[in-house]
Amino acid sequence: MKLRGWPRSIRFQLLCGLVVLEALSLMLFAAVLIRQQRHETFDRARQRLEHQATSLAVQTQEALQGGRPEVIGISVRMMAEAPSVETAKVTDPQGRVLFGSAGPSVTLTGNEPLSPAHLQQIGKISGNSPFFFSLSRDDWEGVRPVFFQNKLYGYAWVTTDKFWDQQQQFAMLRYTAITRPLAILHRGTRALMQSPEGEAHFPLPMPVHNEIGELIEAFNRMVASIEEQRAGLSDTLSLLDSMLANAPIGLAFFDRRCRFVRVNRIFAETTGIPLSRHLGRTLPEVLSTPVAHQLEKTILDVFEDDCPVRDLEVTGPGDDNTRPWTWITSAYPIHTTPSQVRWVGLIVMDASDRKRSEEALRKTEKLAATGRLAASIAHEINNPLEAITNLLYLLSNHAELEEPACSYVKMAEHEVRRIAEITQQTLRFYRQSTLPARANLAELLDSVLSLHQGRLRNLGIAVEKKYDSNTDLYCFAGELRQVFANLIGNAIDAMPAGGRLVLRARRSQDWTDPSRRGVRFQVADTGSGMTAAVRKHIFEPFFTTKEVTGTGLGLWVSSEIVVKHRGSMRVRSHSDELGGKSGTIFELFFPDEPEIITAPEPDSQVISTSA
Repeated sequence: MKLRGWPRSIRFQLLCGLVVLEALSLMLFAAVLIRQQRHETFDRARQRLEHQATSLAVQTQEALQGGRPEVIGISVRMMAEAPSVETAKVTDPQGRVLFGSAGPSVTLTGNEPLSPAHLQQIGKISGNSPFFFSLSRDDWEGVRPVFFQNKLYGYAWVTTDKFWDQQQQFAMLRYTAITRPLAILHRGTRALMQSPEGEAHFPLPMPVHNEIGELIEAFNRMVASIEEQRAGLSDTLSLLDSMLANAPIGLAFFDRRCRFVRVNRIFAETTGIPLSRHLGRTLPEVLSTPVAHQLEKTILDVFEDDCPVRDLEVTGPGDDNTRPWTWITSAYPIHTTPSQVRWVGLIVMDASDRKRSEEALRKTEKLAATGRLAASIAHEINNPLEAITNLLYLLSNHAELEEPACSYVKMAEHEVRRIAEITQQTLRFYRQSTLPARANLAELLDSVLSLHQGRLRNLGIAVEKKYDSNTDLYCFAGELRQVFANLIGNAIDAMPAGGRLVLRARRSQDWTDPSRRGVRFQVADTGSGMTAAVRKHIFEPFFTTKEVTGTGLGLWVSSEIVVKHRGSMRVRSHSDELGGKSGTIFELFFPDEPEIITAPEPDSQVISTSA
């Protein structure tokens, strides 16, 4: 059977079905709500009637004890005047009314019997407790026995006003219409407090369109505004996090106990400690003690004075694998309130490379000054040597000299020639030819050995020459002479008690690039050798282990000459401090290719050391 007016399309049928379902749901909800409110009204009426019957019974007992029974009538009338009471009365044990009233204007006559239904309730009363009963749906009554001198005097009865109860029930329904939106608002407030970032509970439903509904709508707008501000704050924090993580300088933040609150990646890389291991730690747990104490003092001063500290230079010693480092640091206060410093930020810039560059520049200037001084001294010595040589020549040709004097003159000429050779050698080291040429390596090595012949003989050092007299090389001969003079001189210094000095030269190939051909040299000694710590620094300018007698320039200059020739150098050494045989071997390779003797590549690595 088809209903008249029922839509034919499925879409509208579904919509109508939803409307009917919603209406049934509302009706069911209303029925449940009314039932719940009626149950609550019944419970309240029961509690009220039991209390009122008890109050009337107590007043009756006090009136009897005071010998004033007329007061009972007054109490009954006052109880009946209450808006929730329809009638109040006091009866004897048989149910006859002694005092009764149905409001301020109706007084019940005495000796009126109760109805049979009320008489039946008397048998249900036990002890001295109040009793509640209902003769019909809306007629509710409360009764309590009255005792006087331990004897039952009668009963106090109170009947509720059913119209007043109905009004209270309607008022509760209206109150529910108010409390339900308030309950929704309360739940929303608690949800916002428990989970400020949660969005599942919002926006709140608005069941009414009154002042409370407007309050809920304002609350929803407030939550939306908070969410918008939170999103903007989140974007700002993301931007600051990105700036902190990718800033090209080290950044760290500390609390008042000088503990790390946050650091960025650059700072962690500067300290060499993983980023996560900084948080919550103090400075002495991360940095060396002198540096940590210096930074701690600076941070505490900023907390105390509320003033930034700028351009503080901090230097650390470095460990066994790193060079000493230098930081340029600045500390500044961070306020959460205008009068309180919450954290201190530390900005760190690694100035180690700059300091090393400045140090290298100073050493280069020292080298230049040393070279100029050496050339000047050699030049000044060369002039009087010339005069002495001429005088000795004239003296040797003087006819009147006896034989012993002639031999002394010859010895003097020999020593003067040695001095002249040394000065010429010094000048050759400083005034190098601007063009390379092919040089005989045997003659070059022999000339260097002749400079040290006296020391070799006096120290008892045996020299082993293992090179071909016909071996030659395209190079700067003076610079190679300087390299071998430095290596041979160091080898002699390492053998104060004598030993063996081995010089080798042969045609070979580069150990780093077998396709390159050239000449390989070896300068080996059986001296005291070098420790690993010394080997790491031997090619640094002005580093020396000879204390007063050393300048620290020989090996540094030698390494620069090797780089200039595009050659390679290897060092192997074993110290006598470690026990066993000791000694040092310097192995060099110079390519015999005229076209590559040009400016070296800036990143070429030609020096290697090993035990």
